[in-house]
Amino acid sequence: MIHQKTFKYICGSVLLLFMLILPLIAPVQKYLSIPTEVKVTATADKEVDAGGDDSEALTAFSSTDDHQVFYEFAGVPLKKTELKTMKDIRLVPGGQSVGVELHTKGVLVVGHHLVNVDGEEKSSPGEEANVLVGDILLKGNGKELNSMEELSSIVKDSGEDEQAIDLTIKRGEEIIKTSLTPAFNAQEDEYQIGLYIRDSAAGIGTMTFFHPESKKYGALGHVISDMDTKKPIEIHEGTIVRSHVTSIEKGSQGIPGEKKAKFSMRDDRLGNITKNTPFGIFGKLDGDMENSSYPDGLPIGFAEQVEEGPAQIMTVLDGEEMQSFDVEIVSNMPKKSAVTKGMIVKITDKELLAKTGGIVQGMSGSPIIQNGKIIGAVTHVFVNDPTSGYGVHIEWMLQEAGIELSETKEGQKAS
Repeated sequence: MIHQKTFKYICGSVLLLFMLILPLIAPVQKYLSIPTEVKVTATADKEVDAGGDDSEALTAFSSTDDHQVFYEFAGVPLKKTELKTMKDIRLVPGGQSVGVELHTKGVLVVGHHLVNVDGEEKSSPGEEANVLVGDILLKGNGKELNSMEELSSIVKDSGEDEQAIDLTIKRGEEIIKTSLTPAFNAQEDEYQIGLYIRDSAAGIGTMTFFHPESKKYGALGHVISDMDTKKPIEIHEGTIVRSHVTSIEKGSQGIPGEKKAKFSMRDDRLGNITKNTPFGIFGKLDGDMENSSYPDGLPIGFAEQVEEGPAQIMTVLDGEEMQSFDVEIVSNMPKKSAVTKGMIVKITDKELLAKTGGIVQGMSGSPIIQNGKIIGAVTHVFVNDPTSGYGVHIEWMLQEAGIELSETKEGQKAS
């Protein structure tokens, strides 16, 4: 009985040791390194390298339809790689500082306040009607609301007529209806509903790319959220404009830095904003955008082509002058589905570190360039380490912009 237990213990130990060593064996490493899918452009050489010298390398051969690569070792088939043919897309890298103004879809509730009625009695009709912070007021008495002025007019008319306002509200994904009666504030001589509301937001960021063929662009690399509710802003319309960086507040551990810039919504318009998503803002420019460092633009680098190591970003530190700065891709995390945090980026450029301390607010959207390709954009800074932050892969930004990436066979729809 004792010998049997000892034998099982030895066999278990040997098996465990074998499982630990197996991934370290060269042929196994090469097998594990072979991807199940590879994106290739229409003009690229459709070959996947398994690594190693000729005596140890796995043998690869293409299928008859040229969309698959099979691997075999000593005549035994081991693995298959799908080749996904992508379009030859060239983008003009951004780096410009841009101003952004968004007008909300409906009006956004950002707080409650009490209305002074008859000098003593105080109430908030909105709060009493269960209107919550973060709600979007879509309609008042059947009329669409896209500005504070439109809501103020309805409040005034309903108050004078002593009628309740029928509200249509968007709360998350739910559409609800409620009603409230305006209260008259004698001290301010107006009818009020006890709600703080907002119909627009403005800020600065960085342009990521411009696609000359479609005139579409992408910027920021992350969603714009309301400063009070912290919820993404649903836009009715928006404008992107040229901005001029005036100063920089240097970041430090626990305190994010910030770019300061000035811009004119009337005089410096570049284009519109049609989408505000977790991957940035998107729309079309009125004209062309140039980058003197890359006059012919750059091809895109897909997530699995990104390498851990040196890269560059482009951004503006003073005025409108774009500069390139050295960074390091610390970690690359390619996924088959869209993710906003696909890379970890560390600032290594001494000049940039001296001026900003690392990644600062307003730098989001700065394009990341590696091996002659645009691979993504800077998005979020690590609060406890302003020298580092996340980056988003360019392919997910292009997908949000509505730029098709993959070639399609006749009769098929692009994904």
